[in-house]
Amino acid sequence: MKMGMKWPLFHQSRADKVVLTEIVPAPIVPFPSDNTRREEGAELVFNGRVRGTEQGQDILALEYEHYEGMAEQELQSLADETMAKFLIQDLFCRHRVGRITIGEASLHVAIWSQHRKEGLQAMTYFIRELKERVPIWKWAILVSGERVPSECVHRD
Repeated sequence: MKMGMKWPLFHQSRADKVVLTEIVPAPIVPFPSDNTRREEGAELVFNGRVRGTEQGQDILALEYEHYEGMAEQELQSLADETMAKFLIQDLFCRHRVGRITIGEASLHVAIWSQHRKEGLQAMTYFIRELKERVPIWKWAILVSGERVPSECVHRD
């Protein structure tokens, strides 16, 4: 991966629904809140941040790697699937790759739905499936400098 490189934004519009997915090597800029919406009563936002420990060990950062091309395609496919499966209006997702320090966001997801129940169900499904299906790998950088695979032990 070349620093400063940005992978293409995949944008698909179906009827009046919008899906945006993006994998970026730079700090995540959150999607803005939208106060003009008249039909969506729920706007759900999830920010996944790097904690100071991984599996009980202190860390300096996490490094995310991805299978370029395949990760973007699978992320877009998952977003489309989530839109079809749940009664939600729009789904936006940004996932970061590269070295991410403690406190920084590695994942930003925004979902709009008419009611909170559908939005919460969609968010839970989307994040769980993202961790399972999208070829993005996480490495912990320990305080010793050692780089070790990071396993997600808490799936839900």
